[in-house]
Amino acid sequence: MTTANGANGARQASISRKTNETDIKLNFNVDGTGDSRLETDVPFLNHMLDLFTKHGQFDLVVDAKGDIEIDDHHTVEDIGICLGHTIREALGDKKGIKRYASVFVPMDEALAQVIIDISNRPHFEYRAQYPSAQVGSFSVELVQEFLWKLALEARITLHVIVHYGQNTHHMIEAVFKALGRALDEATSLDPRVTGVPSTKGVL
Repeated sequence: MTTANGANGARQASISRKTNETDIKLNFNVDGTGDSRLETDVPFLNHMLDLFTKHGQFDLVVDAKGDIEIDDHHTVEDIGICLGHTIREALGDKKGIKRYASVFVPMDEALAQVIIDISNRPHFEYRAQYPSAQVGSFSVELVQEFLWKLALEARITLHVIVHYGQNTHHMIEAVFKALGRALDEATSLDPRVTGVPSTKGVL
């Protein structure tokens, strides 16, 4: 696993991670324009990552190959690991960030809420009940796996609540849009903040 931070103070990071199950190259830019270039073997995850990137105004490049002949689990999980790792590396010492965010996003009949604390204390809470276990060929349980690994590797506190919905696709889509918007807000720089936003003096 290798990581390189962006030059000239740019809040971006890259990772290359290869195992017997997956081969992933990923670049994440906090201060992007919503541009995504996604090449994975999991089309539904591509769609969700595109939404996350666009609504968070990040830039994200993912080139991932995995053992999808078994199932999508390893690929989805490892992309979550890589994305979380680059988020943490890109934010560096976290000086000047807002740190917290709480965002509601509707998607037709569905409503999702994502709350983030860039705390350096990884924790994940997930409250969601979906009408179906699959969206096309995608297993809905992998949403939880992806989000948990992202929170763990990014070392953030992440709460995800799907308040209601009838269409599983809409409900998951609302989650990823809210995740992008919440992460964008929490990582935004606040000119009033000197140092890091913590009485401890470190995050």
